[in-house]
Amino acid sequence: MASKKDELGKNESTNYVNPQLDNHYLSNKNVICDDMVFYCFDVLHSHLHKQISNLPKPAFHNNPFPLFVTWYIGREKRLRGCIGTFSPLHLHDGLKEYALTSAFQDTRFDPIGKEELPRLNCSVSLLTNFEPAKSWKDWEIGKHGIRIEFSNERGHKRSATYLPEIASEQEWDHTMTIDSLLRKGGYKSAITNDFRNSLSVTRYQSEKLTRSFNDWQKFRFS
Repeated sequence: MASKKDELGKNESTNYVNPQLDNHYLSNKNVICDDMVFYCFDVLHSHLHKQISNLPKPAFHNNPFPLFVTWYIGREKRLRGCIGTFSPLHLHDGLKEYALTSAFQDTRFDPIGKEELPRLNCSVSLLTNFEPAKSWKDWEIGKHGIRIEFSNERGHKRSATYLPEIASEQEWDHTMTIDSLLRKGGYKSAITNDFRNSLSVTRYQSEKLTRSFNDWQKFRFS
């Protein structure tokens, strides 16, 4: 199992559509709800028990959002899988897809097994309020997630992101966060201030909810 720090390696879809081009994504507030997290448990439970035909219909809206689904295990909530996308997806299909993708296709971990279900926690993050940053420092730690885009040593386009909670959890400042993102994105050369100034930075916010397997059981069966 991975430590909390391993969550820094969050996977992301390579098909990037920047929602800053659509004002719809700049104005959404308080859109996340418990039903979204419980639906991810519905999907995983149904898949592991081969009961897909019994999957409940989603009880929440179906607007499109970029999203991440994260699975944790145990009391210490060790990371068990996390994959998301910056391409806006309608939530019914998007959460269904990434609940399973994050559970079974995060290459850092073995696929989640049926016996692990009772110890799982699930988080859903909906990404909102995308806007171009004026500089690589133009974002607030603990409030904004950031995505950087740059050209590597061979001139190839690369990108990397951290969700809003990562920098504050790791007690990083702006420079440490940016430099870590560059390494995550595969940049191996010395990092200078001139290179940081050349980065294209998009900042965004997220709404995140975490619920446990026990919360889901009480919701579905009480």
